[in-house]
Amino acid sequence: MSDAIKHECGISVIRLLKPLEYYKEKYGTAFYGVNKMYLMMEKQHNRGQDGAGFASIKLDMNAGERYMSRVRSNAQQPIQDIFAKINERINTAMLENPEYVDNVALQKKNIPYIGELLLGHVRYGTFGKNSIESVHPFIRQNNWMHRNLIVAGNFNMTNVHELFDNLVQLGQHPKEMADTVTVMEKIGHFLDDAVAKLYKQIKKEGYTKQEASPVIAERLNVAKILRRAAKNFDGGYAMSGLMGHGDAFVLRDPAGIRPAYFYQDDEVVVVASERPAIQTVFNVSYDAVKELDPGHAIIIKKSGRIDIKEVLEPTERKACSFERIYFSRGSDKEIYQERKELGKLLFPQILKAIDNDIKNTVFSYIPNTAETSFFGMVKEAQNYLNKKKEEQILSIGRKITSKELHEILEVRPRIEKVAIKDAKLRTFITQDSSRDDLVAHVYDISYGSVKKGDNLVIIDDSIVRGTTLKKSILRILDRLSPKKIIVVSSAPQIRYPDCYGIDMAKLEDFIAFKAALSLHEDRNTMHLVEEIYQKCLKQVQTKDSQVINYVKEFYAPFTPAEISKKIGELLSSKDIKAEVQIIYQNIENLHQACPKNLGDWYFTGDYPTPGGNRVVNRAFINFFEGKNQRAY
Repeated sequence: MSDAIKHECGISVIRLLKPLEYYKEKYGTAFYGVNKMYLMMEKQHNRGQDGAGFASIKLDMNAGERYMSRVRSNAQQPIQDIFAKINERINTAMLENPEYVDNVALQKKNIPYIGELLLGHVRYGTFGKNSIESVHPFIRQNNWMHRNLIVAGNFNMTNVHELFDNLVQLGQHPKEMADTVTVMEKIGHFLDDAVAKLYKQIKKEGYTKQEASPVIAERLNVAKILRRAAKNFDGGYAMSGLMGHGDAFVLRDPAGIRPAYFYQDDEVVVVASERPAIQTVFNVSYDAVKELDPGHAIIIKKSGRIDIKEVLEPTERKACSFERIYFSRGSDKEIYQERKELGKLLFPQILKAIDNDIKNTVFSYIPNTAETSFFGMVKEAQNYLNKKKEEQILSIGRKITSKELHEILEVRPRIEKVAIKDAKLRTFITQDSSRDDLVAHVYDISYGSVKKGDNLVIIDDSIVRGTTLKKSILRILDRLSPKKIIVVSSAPQIRYPDCYGIDMAKLEDFIAFKAALSLHEDRNTMHLVEEIYQKCLKQVQTKDSQVINYVKEFYAPFTPAEISKKIGELLSSKDIKAEVQIIYQNIENLHQACPKNLGDWYFTGDYPTPGGNRVVNRAFINFFEGKNQRAY
C-alpha cells in the first residue's frame, strides 16, 4: 500500500504448561516463555509500530510476593525498548545475586516478568492519542487475586458510548470513554460479580476465607463471565485477558472480523493474531495451528485445562478481506496463494488497457508488499503468451525455421524493478509547500528500465487516498517517458470507512469518494448529496438495528469504471505527460480469490454489525457539515 494506513493490532498469549524448572532443564533457561514472547511480538510487528506492551503472571506465589508484571512503550522501536528493559532487569538481578543463576525458584520469586502466563501486544493508534496510557495491556487491580484483570486486544467497538452508559448505570465511574477501558471495566464488573457469588456460596459450604481462594479459582466460569460482558459488544475483536490467579482467555467476535489462531501441545498453549508467527516461533506445521471460531473463546484455566467455548452465537462469517490483501504477513500459506490469485484475476483488465501489446509493456510493482500479487499477474501474462505462441506456431502450416521459432519464443513479459522506496528519507518538514517537494522523492526510479513510448503497468495492494500516487509515484514514473501508465489495485475501490480496527475513518479521505463527488459536480446532481445528508440526519436517533446505509446512494449513479476513470483524472497533474489509467479489482474476483474471508464493507458498504451503518452515516454527516473528526 503506497499510502500509509495505520491499522490493526497484534496479540500473543503464551501459557507454559510445565513448571519453569522443566524449561530450564530442556531449553537451558527458565526465561523460555519471555524469549518466545519476544519472537511472537517481532513476528507480528507489521500489525503495530506505535506501541507495544508485555504482561506476565506467576502462578502459586505466596502472599506478599509480586505475581503480576507489566511493561509498555511508545518509543520509536517499542518492542526492542520493552525487551531491553526486561533484559536489563534480569541481567542486573543475576549479576547482583549470583545464587539466582542456577536456582529457578529464586528467579521466579525475585525477578519480574518471568512467569507461566504471558501476554504481548503490538499497537497502531487507531483510537485516541498514542500516549503511553493508550498502550495495551491495561490492568484492573484489586487485592483479591481473582479480581485482577489484564486486557489487551485487536479491536474497535462501534458503540463505545452505549457501553460507557451501561457502566454508569451499573454505578461505575469509568476514567475515560475509550473502547479498551470500557471493555475491560465491563468484563471486570461481571468478574467481580462472579467472584462475590462464588465466595458467598463457598462460605456456606464451610470453607474459611483463606481456603476459599483456590476453590474460587477452580470454579470460576470464565465463559459465563464473557457471555454476560460481551452481550452488547458491537465491533470486530480478538480480545485477550489474564486473571490474577492464572486463568486466561481470548475471545473472537461473532462475525470473525478480527483473526485469532492457536496451537497447543503438552508444553505450551499459544494464541496469536497470525498463524505464521506461531508456525515460525514454535516450529510447527500449518495444520497444527487452528483458527479460533467466530463467537468462541479459548479459555485456559489455572489448572492448565484448555476449553473452546461458544460465548456468542456466530453470525454470518465476515472475516476481514483486507487481512488477506495487505495487513497480515504474506508468509501464511493461504494468504500467499490468495494474493497471487488477486493478481492473476486482474490480468484481463490489464490486457485490455494495453491493447494486448505485451511486447511493448513493462510490468512492475510498488510497494514491496504488492510483490506477491505481482507474481500472480505476471504468471497469468506468461500463460496468455504461451497460448498465443502455441496458436502462432500451429497456424504457420509449414515447417518452421529456427529463426521464426526463436522470434516467437523470445516474446515474454518484460519485468523490471522500476521504483524503489528510499526507506531512510523522512518528510520532516510540516509546511505543505515544502513537504510536498520532499514527498516527491520518497521513491527512486530505475532509469533505463522503460523505453520511451512503452506502456508501464504498476500493481499496488490498494489505492486508498491516492496521495502518494499523485504527489510522488506518478511524477517519478513519468520521468521514464512511458506512453501510458496503468496503476493496478489488487483491492477494489475503498468507498466506506472501517470501524472495526483499521484507521480508515473519514469518507473525504478516500479517492473513490472524491471521484464520486466530482462526478456529482460534473453532472449537476449535488442535490442528491444533500438528500443523502438529510436521510442520514433522520436516522441519528434510530436504533442501530434499524439504521440503513444511505451512503450507498452516493455511489449508485456511477459504474465502477466511471469512478476509476475519474480517479485517474484526479491523480494526474497537468505536468504528467503520459496517459494515466487506474484499474481496480472487482468485488466478484475478490470473493473468488479470498472465499473464506468475505468481509468487504469498506468496498461494498455491507457492514457485518448494525453499528457499522450508524458509523458510515455519521461519517457522511461529518463530511457534509465540514467536521474533521472520526465517526466513532
